[in-house]
Amino acid sequence: MNGVTSASTATAGTASAAAAGSAAGSQTAQQGTMISSDFETFLRLLTTQIRNQDPLNPMESTEFAQQLATFSGVEQQVRTNTLLQSLSDRLALSGMAQFAPWVGMEARVDGAVMFSGAPLTLYPAPAAGADQAVLVVHDAQGREVQRSPAAVSTSPIDWAGTDASGAPLPAGPYSFTIESYQGGQLIGTSAVQAYDTITEVRNGASGTEFVLRGGSTVTVADIAALRSPSG
Repeated sequence: MNGVTSASTATAGTASAAAAGSAAGSQTAQQGTMISSDFETFLRLLTTQIRNQDPLNPMESTEFAQQLATFSGVEQQVRTNTLLQSLSDRLALSGMAQFAPWVGMEARVDGAVMFSGAPLTLYPAPAAGADQAVLVVHDAQGREVQRSPAAVSTSPIDWAGTDASGAPLPAGPYSFTIESYQGGQLIGTSAVQAYDTITEVRNGASGTEFVLRGGSTVTVADIAALRSPSG
């Protein structure tokens, strides 16, 4: 078994910065589009005004100077927003690059994970006060393929990948939940964590996202632990 390391607070901070950079970049882009549109409208209005002014009563020089100053200010704002957008994009890419070494690592999550025939280690968390627990397994289509009693414990479970009759299940993504009972009554259902391989790191709407082999997409906040490939 390879050593397991919890996803560090420092790394989570980097992810938060990357997410903030991504959100700021989106806001800056919207503002830049609005200002650019206003700038173009102002330019058309000013040009039309100059073209159609009364030659016997032309625009006062002071008024013209004021409008040119306004024109210059709007133009500068457009350039500033373009620069901010560029900086935000670079910040987002820099944040994502911090996680490039995570590709190929195994992340412990509570989403769907890939089963390739080898047993999976599951990490249940039954509800407090439960006196009975049941492990429930679903396939990629959300169909229940197995239901079996489980210990009322947070100790890892080795899942062999078989259905209710004991026949091997096909390779593919599976998700797991633990049902907690007390006195025969269901008191809670919670997701069960397992390890899956990170195949891609990308920028998403909420910041840096990780794509797992089983098809799940998670953020750094969703990763409970990280380890080297178990090989």
